[in-house]
Amino acid sequence: MLAAEKLLDTCDLIYCPWNLRNYHYRQKTPNNGGFMSVLSASILLFLVMDPFGNAPVFLSVLKEVPPQRRQQVIIRELLVALVVLLLFLLVGPHILKALHISEPSLRIAGGIILFLIAIKMVFGKVGDIFSAPAEEEPFIVPLAIPCLAGPSAIATVMLLTGQEPHRWFEWVLSLLAAWIVTSIVLLFSARLDRVLGVKGMSALQHLMGLILTALAVEMFIQGFRTVLSQQV
Repeated sequence: MLAAEKLLDTCDLIYCPWNLRNYHYRQKTPNNGGFMSVLSASILLFLVMDPFGNAPVFLSVLKEVPPQRRQQVIIRELLVALVVLLLFLLVGPHILKALHISEPSLRIAGGIILFLIAIKMVFGKVGDIFSAPAEEEPFIVPLAIPCLAGPSAIATVMLLTGQEPHRWFEWVLSLLAAWIVTSIVLLFSARLDRVLGVKGMSALQHLMGLILTALAVEMFIQGFRTVLSQQV
């Protein structure tokens, strides 16, 4: 079996010489099951921030705000949420280190939390939180916190940077990418609501919940696998 694997590697180098660098990397670097890419982290953060599920909430809370003022309020709340998430992303490793939380336990706990969030997205109703219209212009609560920068989003950014703190710049890029897409969805939430309606927005939220469920299960499996490998 080992001879066959060596033969395949040799053939790979003969026909694909540009893979030489990857070959030496595979030989010298153990496969520790890398956490996730920037794209995967961006998708994860986008799903957790749940712009399609929060769009009806924004529309309801901002109903009493003058139309010419709504876009400014949304941008302000988005910026506040971004600052809060960036803060927890950067200080997250220090908090986890102070609490002596290990990497496997962080992955398992993160998988469980994300799974519970995904279940709520799949079986819950769109905009079931803060559905009552506000009597005055909202400030930070409830739009920035907890709709966007809630416990789930904060736990996710801390999970990312806690797993691989040396990749903090990549996690910042992932957060910015997810935040930009979320901002676009929320800034055009009124138009989306007119085009898709309640059923369309609900279907999108349920679809995002299904994807998040798969990511949560994969994260849990990685943590459990790490624990088993440490016991051997």
